[in-house]
Amino acid sequence: MYSATKEVDQKVAIKIPEPTGYKLLIKPLEVKEKTDAGIYMPDSLKSAEQTASVIGFVVKSGPDAYNDQDKFPNGPYCKEGDFVIFRSYSGTRFKIDNQEFRLINDDTVEAVVEDPRGYKRA
Repeated sequence: MYSATKEVDQKVAIKIPEPTGYKLLIKPLEVKEKTDAGIYMPDSLKSAEQTASVIGFVVKSGPDAYNDQDKFPNGPYCKEGDFVIFRSYSGTRFKIDNQEFRLINDDTVEAVVEDPRGYKRA
């Protein structure tokens, strides 16, 4: 149901903001046009599924992300370039040229996954 891509269009890449403070910039996985069973998803359902997504790619980290030694005694939960699972509907959602991004808090990351293919929101 989701497309596991790390790619960001070149025209989008130059517009990507720098996260501030303890925020992480995430690119949620994109919802496919067609389900694995071959059914085309209407735009309204794709939009709802994208909004509720729980897995994405860490594009950038803010300068204060994971710097609190008391809160993160074992170090960062993730790093730039990781695929992560985060809470559904979390963060500040925005689009750049139809590509969705989110700014989430560093402590919102719940897991890191090697390969996000096959993961679905329950």
